[in-house]
Amino acid sequence: MTRPFKILGVQQIAIGGTDKQKLKTLWVDLLGFQYKDTFVSERENVDEDICAIGKGAHEIEVDLMQPLDIDKKPAVHQTPLNHIGLWVDDLPKAVNWLTEQGLRFAPGGIRPGAGGHDIIFVHPKGNEEFPFGGEGVLIELVQAPPEIISALA
Repeated sequence: MTRPFKILGVQQIAIGGTDKQKLKTLWVDLLGFQYKDTFVSERENVDEDICAIGKGAHEIEVDLMQPLDIDKKPAVHQTPLNHIGLWVDDLPKAVNWLTEQGLRFAPGGIRPGAGGHDIIFVHPKGNEEFPFGGEGVLIELVQAPPEIISALA
C-alpha cells in the first residue's frame, strides 16, 4: 500500500481538565514546559494554554485545556477529548487517501487549529460507513510547515 503522504512525528498532546491552572502547575511549574500562548474558542468550548518542550522540529506542544462552559460540548475536560497530534506533510492528500481507505473523521473538516496550522481530527470510533477510527483515541492530524517537513522528512 503506497501512501501519498508521510506522518513526520508527534506535533502535540492535548490534556483537558476542569482547572487549567492545576494542569499548568504540573506541566510548566513542576515539569518545566514553557508557556507560549493562550487560545480561546467559543466554537470549540475551550480555553487552552499552549505549552511546549524542545526546539524547532523537535518541539512538542502540550495543550492544557479547560472548558469555557462546563455544561456545553465539546467537553474538553473529559478524557475522550484528550488527544495526540501528528505532523503530516500533506494534509489534504492524507485526508483524501485515508477517507478512501475507510477512516472516519470527526465533523468539522480541515480547519485552522490553535497553533496556527490546518488540522483535522480522526474520530475515535469507526462506523458502518467508515469502519476505521482512532480505536478509542482522538487523533489530530496537523499540516506541517515547510521547515518541519524538511527537518523531519
